[in-house]
Parts: sequence; structure tokens; C-alpha cells
Amino acid sequence: MSEVAWGAVLRILQAFLQGSPFIFTGLCITGLLSRLMGHADTRRLFGSNSLLSLAQSWLIGMLLPGCSLGVIPICRQLRASGIAVGTIFAFALSSPLFDPLSLLYGLTLSKPFTIMAFAACSLVVVMVSGGLFDWLFPDTEVHLPEPPAPPQGIRRMLAIVVEMARETTSGTAGLIGLGLLGVGLLAVVLPAGSLQLSMAHDNPASPLVMTAIATPAYATPMIVMAQLGSMFQHGNSIGAAFILLTLGAGMNLGLIAWMLFNYGWRKLVVWFGIIFMAVLIISYGIERPLYPREVEPIGHTHAFDRYCAPFHPGQVPSGGFVAEIGRRVKQETLPHEWFGAGALLGLAAIGGLLRVVDPHKRVDTWLVRPRADGRVADRWDIVIPGPVLALIGLGAIIAGSILGCYAYYPPAAEVLPELSDANIEVTHAAMTGDTARAMQAIPTAENWTRRLLVGCYLREGRVSDADLALVREYEMQLEELEDAIEHGDSPETFRKQSLAITAAHGELRRAFETKQPH
Repeated sequence: MSEVAWGAVLRILQAFLQGSPFIFTGLCITGLLSRLMGHADTRRLFGSNSLLSLAQSWLIGMLLPGCSLGVIPICRQLRASGIAVGTIFAFALSSPLFDPLSLLYGLTLSKPFTIMAFAACSLVVVMVSGGLFDWLFPDTEVHLPEPPAPPQGIRRMLAIVVEMARETTSGTAGLIGLGLLGVGLLAVVLPAGSLQLSMAHDNPASPLVMTAIATPAYATPMIVMAQLGSMFQHGNSIGAAFILLTLGAGMNLGLIAWMLFNYGWRKLVVWFGIIFMAVLIISYGIERPLYPREVEPIGHTHAFDRYCAPFHPGQVPSGGFVAEIGRRVKQETLPHEWFGAGALLGLAAIGGLLRVVDPHKRVDTWLVRPRADGRVADRWDIVIPGPVLALIGLGAIIAGSILGCYAYYPPAAEVLPELSDANIEVTHAAMTGDTARAMQAIPTAENWTRRLLVGCYLREGRVSDADLALVREYEMQLEELEDAIEHGDSPETFRKQSLAITAAHGELRRAFETKQPH
């Protein structure tokens, strides 16, 4: 049973690292709303207890980068600002679904109409469920005292940092921990590879099974988009794909616990009853109209392996579980994820220190104390109202997310050499029978392939059907090798599949080399 426990540890650690940049962004947004925007202007920005406020929150959520863990501190702040539950969850459900990075990637996975239809359906879910809940329970707005606003200047900026640090060591941390715990529980309950034959298009139970899996699961928008791409490519259920996006990206155990603690079990049951009903009705309704008829269904998929145990029963890595977890984390974690994790640890250290040396929040009192001379600003200072500065900060977060698209998805000239190196690693390992190294290199090759595709889409506005077919063929050949290794096929099978991968990579490279500037 040790492989089950260590597998849960790996999944939780992977989820934390992948979500850390979004959690940090959520803390930044919380600080801006709390210390600069204030309760009244936050209510004006998001609205409350009306159909218009639901649409406003949905739009804001779609623009800001986030994940279902990163919205937890924002939800706490929105509640403190006196916003109704329906409006809060309109933001909470929409923010983790799309951001500029994931939306661009999603548009390359299937027909753009499908992704835009998913976005429109998420708006319908938000409007119907939020509107109905607010009609049933019109009294969910709370009125908490607003802390004094800090004076303009350096203390206003320090107040944001202190707010973020205290939030990091508050109940938010426990709720985020519960959200991560759901990933570990799935890894305990679901054996390795147990979902590879699930979510078939012709299985009417697929959306129901996905609902049971997606609700406790946690995934970032980019990961969910990659899973949707695999589902489209393999001819899986479109309804299950929509549920994976809506609940897998938009929900976690921490959000469920937050609503239970603040609003009670009755409102919790009604809210999720409405949500599940709306999502399931839409998922069954879009199954046939959006299903890609040109795709030939494939009997298996690796899209959902990340929700299952990472280690097979009785499997003990050669270097032990601790070394294997360290190796996987080092290989899979991206630079911005290391930055997010480091920033969170830094905020936690500051918050923990404040809890020890300043339990009565004297620092917070000093930060909001008016200037002794009574002046608002010095003679040459430029006075910017807090709400304006908060909107500038939110705009900077959105702009940074858009600029990050160009950094994360470089041009073909930069991606092709990296993809070639990863491809050599895969094929050489398979040829020599080093299946463990091949399994390690396959995800790297797949990642560079996706970045190549989206980078071209970002710069040219489209990807031709011929280029898309070449990418899918290469990914299919990689998956065939992965299946052969998992099934313990013969070395001759590995050799033949390596040759097929090399041929597919050559066709792909030649097609995208023509797009490089001369």
C-alpha cells in the first residue's frame, strides 16, 4: 500500500506547484480589492444580487487569470464586501475556466466554434444557477465593517503586502489545503490507468461519471484544456468534456467547504443541486450537435491519468519513492510555477512572523494611521485614488497574462530545436529498451508540440488543417509508444514505433520550418 500513499503525496505536490502562480495572483487581486478598492467600489465593479451582476462577474472572471484555488481568497473578500452568493460564484466558476493562455490553446484543439460554445454555455450555467439561487435566497449579502483605508504613499503599497501575507496564513490556507486534498483522495480511490477506457461518446453515463470525478478534482485551466484536446482527438464524450471544464477547473473541495462554513448545509445543497442540474442538462444537450463527426473514436485515452494513482500496485521505483517524486517534480515543474511557489512561501513566512510578533495587528494600525501633518500628499506627489490604482493593477494583471502568452508560446524557430531534442530522447530510449526514460521524455515532447501549435496560432491567427493533422499524427504516435510500454510489448515493437515517431516528427518539422522567418 505504500505506492498508494506516495502516489497521493506526488499528486498533491504536483497540484500545488501547478496552481501556485494562480494562487499568488488571487492573493494579489484580494489585496487590491481590500486595501485599494474598498467595499463600496468592489460592489460597484462586480455588482450584487442581479442578473447584470452575474454577467459582470462572469466577464471579469474570464479576463483575469485564475484557478479554483486562487479564487478562494477573492471569494472571501467579495463576501466581506457585501456581495451575494450568486454573484460570488459567478466569478468563482468563470475565472478558472479560461484565461488568455488557455483560451488560445483551446482554439487550436478543435473547431473554434466548440470552445466558444463552451464559453457561452458556462455563461448560461452562471446566469441560470446564480439567478435562481439569488431568487430563492435573497438574503445572502453580509455587511461587515470596512477597515480604514491606508493613506497614499508607500504605506498603501505595504498594506497590500501585509494583507496578502495575513491571508496566506489565515483560513484561506486551510481551504486551499482541502482543495488539494481532493487530488490526493482521487489518487487513493482510482487505481493507475483506471480511467483510460472511460468517457466514451456512445456511453450515456459518461457525463455522470465525469461529474463524480471532476467535483473533488483540481486542475489549472491549461491542464484542463490539454485534457479537452485529448478528448476531442480521441472522440470522447463532448458532454463529459464540458463537465470537466466546468467542474474540474471551476470547483474543488475547498470552495465547497467555504460555502458550507459561511452559508450552511441547506444553501450548499440547493446551490450544488442547481449547478449539477444545469451542467448535466447542457452536457447532454450539446453531446450530438458539437461532436466532431470527422474523428474516429479511439478506445482508450491517457487524458485522465493525472486523476488516478501515479504508481501501479507493487511498483517501486528503482531509486525509491522519494527520489522518484523529486525527479518527477523537477522534470515537470515550469519556471513560473517555481516562482509562484517561492512567492507563496515568502508570503507565508511574513504572515507567520506577523502572527508571532504582532498578534494584535499593531502594524496594520500603523499602516492606516493618517499623516501627522494632516496632509494627503507632499507637494510634488501625484495623487491617485485607491479605486483607480486598483483598476490599474487589475489591468496590469490582465496585460501581463496576455504578454505571458508570447513568452510561454515562443515562435517556431525557438520551439523546433527543443522539440527535436525531446524527440531524440524519446526514440533513443525506446530503441535501447530504456522504457522508464522514454516514459519520462514523452510528456516533454508532447508539451513542446502543444507550444509549437499555439505559438503559430498566436502569431498567424490560424493553423491550417494540414498542420493540425501533422501535430495530431505525431501525438498519436507518441501515445502508441506509451501504450506499448505500459502493456509490456516486445523490444521489436518499441523499435518499429520509434521509427514511426521519427517519421511523424520529420513531417512535422519540415512543415513548420517553412513558417520561420528568413
